[in-house]
Amino acid sequence: MTNDTPPPPSPKIDTTTPHSARVWNYWLGGKDNYEIDRQVGDQVRQVYPGIVDVARHSRAFLGRAVRYLAGEAGITQFLDIGTGLPTADNTHEVAQHVNPACRIVYVDNDPLVLVHARALLTSTPQGACDYIDADVRDPGRILAQAAATLDFTRPVALMMLGILGNVWDDQEAAMICDHLVAALPPGSYLALEDGTNAVDPEAAAQAEKTRAEAGDPYKLRTPDQIAAFFHGLHLIDPGVVSVSRWRPETTPWGEPEEVTAYCGVAEKI
Repeated sequence: MTNDTPPPPSPKIDTTTPHSARVWNYWLGGKDNYEIDRQVGDQVRQVYPGIVDVARHSRAFLGRAVRYLAGEAGITQFLDIGTGLPTADNTHEVAQHVNPACRIVYVDNDPLVLVHARALLTSTPQGACDYIDADVRDPGRILAQAAATLDFTRPVALMMLGILGNVWDDQEAAMICDHLVAALPPGSYLALEDGTNAVDPEAAAQAEKTRAEAGDPYKLRTPDQIAAFFHGLHLIDPGVVSVSRWRPETTPWGEPEEVTAYCGVAEKI
């Protein structure tokens, strides 16, 4: 954290209601989840076994995108909204491996994430790492609090990975994204990824229905709807594609299979 004041008491963790960060942690093979999260995770995996591949490819995209942003693009500030539970190769670890002076602000609204963030999301001495307990639906609060760590007169990479699917209304999701991007200066980037119904429509629709009925609703969108979040920005090659196909590492087996999550990275000119 960036100051020496004691953190406020952690809010009570609700172990009776599923939370997307903990369900995602379960799919990634983590241990930071509860029975209700595992039940929902298993229900979704039953109707769509490929969800585990989606989770793993999405995590790999995070690493490739951050390495590009901190390296080739020269970004030293990251605002990561919808952090999820810390695992290996978190945003600050990848970015600060490229440039130890990188400054990162994480945002999430799950008390368990908050507990782990305080313990594990530690920065290099040259950089900074902070955490904001806030909901993506309150972009004004996020920006105001992030300004304590990030300098919004200089370029920032806005990371929105798997978060806007939690905002069911399409117009509200677009307004949130636009609000956040509008606060960034030219030279900033948006890295965004979300679930799509394009790759396996029948299984995706069943998974969407299952999550909603289990109390963890997540809206799947078409590739065109996901691409619309980047309007007014300059998309970096290869554009809006499956997370498995965004600048993948070369392997002897050729191009990876598509998974039901699409992504892109774009620059604000």
